[in-house]
Amino acid sequence: MMIVRALMTMPAASFVVAWLMSCSSSGPIEPTEPRRPASFDTARVLEGARLAAIGNCITCHTAPQGRAYAGGYPLHTPFGTVYGTNITPDAETGIGRWSEAQFVRAMREGLDREGQHLYPAFPYEYFTRLSDDDLHALYAFVMTREPVRATPPANRMLVPRPAIALWKARYFKPARFQGDASRPAMWNRGAYVVESLAHCSACHTPRGALGAEKKDAYLAGGEAGGWHAPALDATSPSPVPWNPATLAGYLRTGLVDEHAIAAGPMKPVVMNLSQVPEEDTRAIAEYIVSIDARASREREGRAKAALAAPVSRAADLVGDRAIRNGAALYAGACGDCHDRGRAAEGGALPLPLAIGLTIPTPRNLIHIIRGGIVPGPHDARPWMPEFGGALSDSELADLLVYLRSLTDRPPWRDVEAEVKRASKGDE
Repeated sequence: MMIVRALMTMPAASFVVAWLMSCSSSGPIEPTEPRRPASFDTARVLEGARLAAIGNCITCHTAPQGRAYAGGYPLHTPFGTVYGTNITPDAETGIGRWSEAQFVRAMREGLDREGQHLYPAFPYEYFTRLSDDDLHALYAFVMTREPVRATPPANRMLVPRPAIALWKARYFKPARFQGDASRPAMWNRGAYVVESLAHCSACHTPRGALGAEKKDAYLAGGEAGGWHAPALDATSPSPVPWNPATLAGYLRTGLVDEHAIAAGPMKPVVMNLSQVPEEDTRAIAEYIVSIDARASREREGRAKAALAAPVSRAADLVGDRAIRNGAALYAGACGDCHDRGRAAEGGALPLPLAIGLTIPTPRNLIHIIRGGIVPGPHDARPWMPEFGGALSDSELADLLVYLRSLTDRPPWRDVEAEVKRASKGDE
């Protein structure tokens, strides 16, 4: 209940605003009769499919091994677990009786059909910026999916839903997207997509104690599903800085030269973006790369240093026990692939180029080493075997210490503790 107490310390004026929000014209909207799929314009449905892919909607609204869009996916937050809702047009358990007005209100105001506040795990704070046309297309798309009768598990949250009114009064700012007339059309398109439907900052921006984005640290790195989402601004830890072409290619394929393969929460994002026109991923890349305000000379220098870094430094670091042990583990389990590079058959990315070594935490690398990288059944990308059962916690910690030593970043702190925490989280 500490969260509720913290919310209650807001100024009295904010409390009044919150109370007005919860008691104003936010009541129920009467259900409507389900519409026949044929009543929706085909072109608009196809546009909605493109938008749903950009928004990664299927990931959060589909349970593992579940039916598409039928809900049940667990979204773990510091305040409990929210389950993705059934957004198929099933009349009883889905949104088949939702009118377009109800759908738009949920997307823009974070209110369900009865007028109750939705947890911001549903990213309405970004969707509020969507245009009327795009919301109309998304509604047409979801209402033409196959109806699935399925009721997701009940949310398990520490914060009662009425308290969300207080959070919204303080942090939620409903507003349409405003472009920048001084910027090119491609940049503005990317800004609109990133700041609304793609909601990139939901993962890549740090959050405060009450779960709100730190607006002064936009795209400065955040958390997503137990993984670190790297900074995309001038503090980006990418050994080779992104440019619009490489980032656009990565967003479409998850694999480009001089960068690590997409893993963790980024895998489904790439899977969905692979289905949209290239102009969309180019626009996203154009905007995101512009957030990195470093001078071209600095970015080029960073790339040259990374590309010239030695793959192995075991001979120079034999004085440290963990590094010595980690170097031996690397030579036995990793070096055969990573020392040869991707140009060689069966080779892999030279690890000094891997962002998992340069981010502020070893968490991502722990996930990758333990779980490997396994492509889907029709995915031709390279794979990496899992080593979860082959390495003890102490061996993994030594390997991590060694790998971090291949970079110009300071050593990670408490690596063994991080490994143990990750072990508990995987149980």
